[in-house]
Amino acid sequence: MIKFGYTIIYVADVNEALSFYESAFGMSRKFITEENDYGELSTGETTLSFASHELGKSNFKGGYVSGTESAKPLGTEIALVTDDVNAAHSTALKYGATELKAPEEKPWGQVVSYLRCPSGVLLELCTPIAT
Repeated sequence: MIKFGYTIIYVADVNEALSFYESAFGMSRKFITEENDYGELSTGETTLSFASHELGKSNFKGGYVSGTESAKPLGTEIALVTDDVNAAHSTALKYGATELKAPEEKPWGQVVSYLRCPSGVLLELCTPIAT
């Protein structure tokens, strides 16, 4: 059986990325290396992790597109589910996120907003999809 275990995002400053999610969304730090080049947040069953660009460069000799340095957000997003998108959106802005799209209700009833985190991550905040 294969199970989704981690999402790892390469960032300029691992501590800064972890601190944003702790402050803006109340997540807690689960682990950080002594070198501060890799850290994890407690987010439920799947771990949200951050690694330094230096570590990424050592893993990918040909390089990669950095979300931190890209003028546009990458075509991959992290989605956080909440019952109050408006409040979470406002808090994220307070802690340094950039608004890409204000909260809006989709035709299927879900409320969704889009932000870019200080580390360059494209972030969707959304209510659960009614099933």
